[in-house]
Amino acid sequence: MSNSAVLGLSSSIRSYLLSEAPSSRRQAAWGGACRRWLQLRRNKLAMTGLVTVIVLVAAALAAPLLATHAPGAQDLTQRLQPPSAQHWLGTDELGRDLYSRVLYGGRVTLGMVVAVVLLVAPLGLAVGTIAGYAGGITDRILMRITDIFLAFPRLVLALAFVAALGPGVTSAVIAVALTAWPPFALLSRSETLAIRRADYIAVVRLMGASPSRIIISHIAPLCVSSLIVRVALDMSGIIMTAAGLGFLGMGAQPPMPEWGTMIATTRGFILDQWWVPTIPGVAILVASLAFNLLGDGLRDVLDPKQE
Repeated sequence: MSNSAVLGLSSSIRSYLLSEAPSSRRQAAWGGACRRWLQLRRNKLAMTGLVTVIVLVAAALAAPLLATHAPGAQDLTQRLQPPSAQHWLGTDELGRDLYSRVLYGGRVTLGMVVAVVLLVAPLGLAVGTIAGYAGGITDRILMRITDIFLAFPRLVLALAFVAALGPGVTSAVIAVALTAWPPFALLSRSETLAIRRADYIAVVRLMGASPSRIIISHIAPLCVSSLIVRVALDMSGIIMTAAGLGFLGMGAQPPMPEWGTMIATTRGFILDQWWVPTIPGVAILVASLAFNLLGDGLRDVLDPKQE
């Protein structure tokens, strides 16, 4: 295909997506997505965050291919070595390659974060939409339960849950999820309170739609964009909580390569071999900053209050 044909095809696709008078719902949906992408692409900080997140996720998924050593391989003759050609980020107190452990640690830490989000986002959305639409005693009960969870600092409450469940990755995921859902519920409730009085909701109700169908088909989808923004902004807090549990010995257990656990087991070397605890700390910092930058950009694009 010639360059002129490619340019013509690209121009026709762009005209189709950015048409001011779409001929179908599909064209309107794709056009809206295209406009949001173009708006996000103009935000350099948001794009920096997006690229960094993609790189982190790709590196974690490709850890078996990118790692130069097995993450648990010990070599006491190479313990606490500085960064070199053999060990790109140095070695820890047991001679394990830090570069390889950081890569595999990304799989554990980011995997925990994804698992938490998959649990808390649907839970918060369900609680918030049901409370906002039902109102009355249902709203009061659900919101008082939410207030109870919000009354405690997230890390303290997570520690209490892990102490009851026992240390481990699964326990840490459940504990963080149990402490992270209230903000999502409050956001979904506020969105639902603004939506439920709309005329089209009244029309759907008069047509005989059940409350559950109204919530699932007509209210929840309108709350998703705000929920995505909140998830992106909360990812850094979830990362810090998960890493904090690992640092305190209540999350992933050694020798599993998890960023918080790696800092905990090497914090005694911070003065002499500073790179050993610093490198996983930098990984946590970069991941948290990337999600914050991406969340700020998504808020500008998806949050209707910013329009």
